[in-house]
Amino acid sequence: MNLRQRFAEALMPNYGTVELALTHGEGAVVYDVDGKDYLDFIGGIATSVLGHAHPALVAAVGDQVAKIAHTSNLFINQPAVELAERLLGLFDVPGKVFFTNSGAEANECALKLAMIHGRPDGRTRFVAAADGFHGRTLGALALTGKDVIREPFAPFGVDVTFVPYGDVAALAETVDHTVAAVFLEPLQGEAGVKPPPAGYLSTARTVCDNAGALLVLDEIQSGMGRTGAWFAHQQENVTPDVVTMAKGLAGGLPMGACIGLGPVGDLFGPGAHGSTFGGNPVSAAAALAVLDTIANDGLMDNAVTMGRRLVDGMAAMGHPLVQSVRGRGLWLGIVLNEELAGTVVTALRDRGVLANAVRPDVVRVAPPLIVTEADVDRFLLELAHAADVVYPRGGRP
Repeated sequence: MNLRQRFAEALMPNYGTVELALTHGEGAVVYDVDGKDYLDFIGGIATSVLGHAHPALVAAVGDQVAKIAHTSNLFINQPAVELAERLLGLFDVPGKVFFTNSGAEANECALKLAMIHGRPDGRTRFVAAADGFHGRTLGALALTGKDVIREPFAPFGVDVTFVPYGDVAALAETVDHTVAAVFLEPLQGEAGVKPPPAGYLSTARTVCDNAGALLVLDEIQSGMGRTGAWFAHQQENVTPDVVTMAKGLAGGLPMGACIGLGPVGDLFGPGAHGSTFGGNPVSAAAALAVLDTIANDGLMDNAVTMGRRLVDGMAAMGHPLVQSVRGRGLWLGIVLNEELAGTVVTALRDRGVLANAVRPDVVRVAPPLIVTEADVDRFLLELAHAADVVYPRGGRP
């Protein structure tokens, strides 16, 4: 029985059929159990920001686990304190950090903060965006505007109104004195790396201020330098009340964070929230290495440069299947003229390239921030071949 069969026998079937079994990687390349190499343009779903087996990450994790691997929240550990300080230093206003293990947990924390904020004034409603994604735990799922994954688990006990993403009029009409918080992504990831119109986040900030609601920005996919800034909202000069992050934060180790900025950081009292593994010293050490490497190696600039090379290369390709490319930096959605994303991703995989069919008509790419010109050019070459196989330039096969 091979590893794929063992996977199917031993694990719950919630991920459906998984084709590849990966064993190791180096840089932007991963290898399967048969020894075949793949250019990794999924990046662990925007998580492996330093690629695979990066020396800084390997050293940080090894050094820390040799000292102490776990302390729980009953004791202070130095890497977690240093990481909290470093994260707060990325913002222009003071705040406080709560560490989690995942993005969904970070959004659960943000939801509880918003509940505490709203309770004295009787604010019990929340507003989020249609097609938004904030996680699959019950609180985070209540805020997720994707009916196909949300409705099977309703009702949630949280009153959430969904508005069209990017529609400032709908947002202004919906957010009133009964709303505790508005949850938004600076760009919608699972919707196909969908950016809002210019000024949308600024308007959301004003709408929340006028109504007395918190603005919570979910930077779980868009954060950690992926768009060319530490956080995508910083490119819009907007200051939220709460920021949630995870994925790339620790370069592949489980680590998330919820940051309450200004007075929101002090809303929790003793016992209001907790996490046994949150702020784990090994994950915190990994995150510190990620922050250092992104800053010292100019990886945010590389995200912009390589992202531009990808966009320009796809435009120059002029393939009739490719309608447009949207997103920022190294977080891009390739919008197709037909619902063939899954077929394109399969064709790419057959040619040794990994990408993600995030929507029927959108291929998402989120490579490590360490990708090179050679990596990008290989991707462009293989994408052109895959598109020709799926949709020949003379028309569909």
